[in-house]
Amino acid sequence: MENGVLIQFFHWYYPTGGLLWRELARRAVDLSRAGFTAVWIPPSGKGRAGGYDVGYGNYDLFDLGEFDQKGTVATKYGTRAELVAAIKAAHDVGLQIYADVVFNHKDGADETEVFQAQQVDWNDRNCAISDWYDITGWTKFTFPGRAGKYSTMQWHWWCFDALSYNANGDDTSHLFRIKQKQFSTEVSHEHGNYDFLMANDLDMGEPFVHGELMYWGEWFLDATGVDGFRLDACKHIRTSWFPEWLGHLRSRRSAELFSVGEYWSADAGELDGYLAATQGTTSLFDVPLHYRFQQASKSGSCFDLRTIFDGTLVQRNPLKAVTFVENHDTQPCQSLESSIEPWFKPMAYALTLLRRDGYPCVFLGDYDGSQYTDRNRAVTLYSHRFVIDRFLQARREYGFGDQHDYFDHPNTIGWMRLGTREHPGAMAVVLTNGSEGTKWMNTFRPNEAFYDVTGHYPTDIMTNSDGWAEFRCPAGNVSVWLQR
Repeated sequence: MENGVLIQFFHWYYPTGGLLWRELARRAVDLSRAGFTAVWIPPSGKGRAGGYDVGYGNYDLFDLGEFDQKGTVATKYGTRAELVAAIKAAHDVGLQIYADVVFNHKDGADETEVFQAQQVDWNDRNCAISDWYDITGWTKFTFPGRAGKYSTMQWHWWCFDALSYNANGDDTSHLFRIKQKQFSTEVSHEHGNYDFLMANDLDMGEPFVHGELMYWGEWFLDATGVDGFRLDACKHIRTSWFPEWLGHLRSRRSAELFSVGEYWSADAGELDGYLAATQGTTSLFDVPLHYRFQQASKSGSCFDLRTIFDGTLVQRNPLKAVTFVENHDTQPCQSLESSIEPWFKPMAYALTLLRRDGYPCVFLGDYDGSQYTDRNRAVTLYSHRFVIDRFLQARREYGFGDQHDYFDHPNTIGWMRLGTREHPGAMAVVLTNGSEGTKWMNTFRPNEAFYDVTGHYPTDIMTNSDGWAEFRCPAGNVSVWLQR
């Protein structure tokens, strides 16, 4: 993925009305020209809330906006035909498409069923707090609108191992483990066992479930032609599942099928463990780096920028790290809200887009900006497109060759990219979380002019006869100096 850049082409509050697939088709050329090489699209199946579902309330994986189910034909993002057209438009300009895959749970069942379950402790899922008794669960999925097209499988209670809702009207807030089912041990050990996340938790060891998801993967590749996957909720799904599923599809497709997993942990050691357990099958989002960015943005000049990469995945395993600044879960009003202050975002994007290591991902909410209201909060996401576009230009034309770091001051850091024979231009990056910063760096280019692509400084900087120059950036900001 040398110099590749991914864009997450949605955010949680993207408007309803079936607009996204058409917008992607319309903007594919501009995204490619800007310097993006791949697009992460939201879950494309029908969710429990129909045309209002962001996609993570997974109801029917086979309904890509084709059947009248959950009150609508289209998903929140459009119809199946519009999805396929958007993917083709992206492919026509060289963009890859990564589909969001939600396998952890199903929601919005069509009928209830009665079966035995027992309550377990939310904070220690290995601890039962009741005897077995009958509950009524929304666990029967018949997909009447699809009427057996593409797959005739109907889902029943035995396809799941746990759920959190008893439709009897009593004990509705408890976590129930279904009788004769066990939580997987190949998951995060938070809460004793973090197999269950929400809704009806899939039993990946159930042969019907295993076979259906393997089949769906083949069907989905044939139906859409996507180039890879974003894997949702990896810490809640047994580690042996995705290597098997991806291996099956890769062998059938004879293609790499890039994948990146969402394993939400601030502990890079835990991410290392998952990568080892899955034998490097997938990359992972660098969650620890996101939290370092948040801490830096909240701390201002008190944060030591020399330590910005300490304890991050990109520092420990750069070939498997997908770096990001924000996403749909971290944005305001969402479940993992951990927003980065707007003043720091240009620096955060410089630290992902302009460095050698990691596969950077840009968040649509940061690229386009957005305004929305939720939970009585009026939220504004500011657009950073101006500076991101200039970083993309710099990465595309100058992001090559050796990288020399000058992480030698707590408030002002910098680095050089020295180019290659094919891409000979040099790039100098300087950023500060304090007053105006300067950094004395060696370009190995004697008597050469450099200009600030961010536009902060209108006058060129000239290197001396030995190739050194003092590069500068404004207070609390970043400047990117490119060789003329």
